[in-house]
Amino acid sequence: MPKERLSVVVTRRLPDEVETRLSELFDVRLREDDAPMSRNDIVEAMKTADVLVPTITDTVDAAMIGQAGDRLKLIANYGAGVDNIDVATARQRGILVSNTPGVLTDDTADMTMALILAVTRRIPEGLAAMQGDDWSGWAPTAFLGGRVAGRRLGILGMGRIGQAVARRAAAFGMQVHYHNRKRLRPETEAALDATYWESLDQMVSRMDVVSVNCPHTPSTFHLMNARRLKLMKPDAVIVNTSRGEVIDENALTRMLRAGEIAGAGLDVYEQGREANPRLRELKNVVLLPHMGSATRESRIEMGEKVIINIKTFDDGHRPPDQVVPSML
Repeated sequence: MPKERLSVVVTRRLPDEVETRLSELFDVRLREDDAPMSRNDIVEAMKTADVLVPTITDTVDAAMIGQAGDRLKLIANYGAGVDNIDVATARQRGILVSNTPGVLTDDTADMTMALILAVTRRIPEGLAAMQGDDWSGWAPTAFLGGRVAGRRLGILGMGRIGQAVARRAAAFGMQVHYHNRKRLRPETEAALDATYWESLDQMVSRMDVVSVNCPHTPSTFHLMNARRLKLMKPDAVIVNTSRGEVIDENALTRMLRAGEIAGAGLDVYEQGREANPRLRELKNVVLLPHMGSATRESRIEMGEKVIINIKTFDDGHRPPDQVVPSML
């Protein structure tokens, strides 16, 4: 007899190519629309499914995992981050957790550079003037921004994405500096022509641009707090394409409004999709709706990783992207 197919529940709409392949391989329950599943709906799914495929915006906490049925054996997260899932509790229940690392690197690094250019060259202001039919013609002092070449870029978090940002920044003529939990190997550091700072405070105080590219963990929560933000030069800018919780958003907002920091480019926010409303009023701030990984190629590759993780698990092996608490 043919093997019974795994029961898989997907919490959000995924690219058509991914949904089609999931349907071919598994007994999958897909979403009819792209509205997020409610907490209760996710709990009900966990009671009857073998595999849950949540996204990074779906919280799967200890209380929810505690209500999971005996069938649930894998949470295959559609996303690289897993701070939305209580991995330790899942492990205690014998439920594996996997993610989709590595596929977002280039797209997120591209968006980081886009934000740096957008803030320093005042691109949104120029766009607004054109869309509002408010441009009276070229003038020597209109929309003056700053040249990125020659500026010092301080990268907070020198993993795959941080290194990809470093390579792009070097192509723009920026001087690359970084702070990381562990210093890079000498040959990697030399290839990137990057200067290491053991002290984050010392690095931040000397940079023209600070790019946040580290994950959200208990140790990085508000790593850029009010005290550290005050160390930044008044003409410096900060961009964040990583996790909103790394920056104290209220403190950043106050300093931007007071002119103590020249500008900011944010793709992520401390309260998820709720950006501080006072940020929307500022011309020196560029806000994006978490677009860092929003390329069709990236989202399909994420889905392919989810499928590989589920298929490998179904074949009786450890998912290649299994996450364990010691990794976090």
